[in-house]
Amino acid sequence: MKKLLTALTLVVAAFSAQAQSVPDVKIKNMEGATVSTNTIANDGKPMIISFWATWCKPCIKELETINEVYADWREQTGVKLVIVSIDDARTTSSVAPFLNAKGWEYESYLDVNSDFRRAMNVNMVPHTFLLNGKREVLDQHTSFAPGDEDKLFEKVKAAAGK
Repeated sequence: MKKLLTALTLVVAAFSAQAQSVPDVKIKNMEGATVSTNTIANDGKPMIISFWATWCKPCIKELETINEVYADWREQTGVKLVIVSIDDARTTSSVAPFLNAKGWEYESYLDVNSDFRRAMNVNMVPHTFLLNGKREVLDQHTSFAPGDEDKLFEKVKAAAGK
């Protein structure tokens, strides 16, 4: 039994040591140009990538809630929030007007073909990833409930060394 527990501990440690990095996938910026996800960076500071859709009420609630404190988050930690819409070809034309109406200051992209979504193993939205300065996934969560933004910010502060 002791050997089994030791073996399981080593396997878990090995998987934990291999942090998932953001894969290189092509997506569209809000102007419609194709860009590589490798160009999404934050000068070695933490970054949040949130997959969302215009039709997803919990996504909108999460992004609105974070928007209320985003300026403070940026000032305190340097974190950048990147949002990736998974709206398909039928609803993609509504993303830019939606963002303009909300006034969100997030770096925004479109994943119309779901390539990035599949590469990050996103099955439902909202799906939010916290990355360190090396673009490695430190944490992720799906869904949103009030107070989740506070938990996320605590993790952001830890990632920023604050």
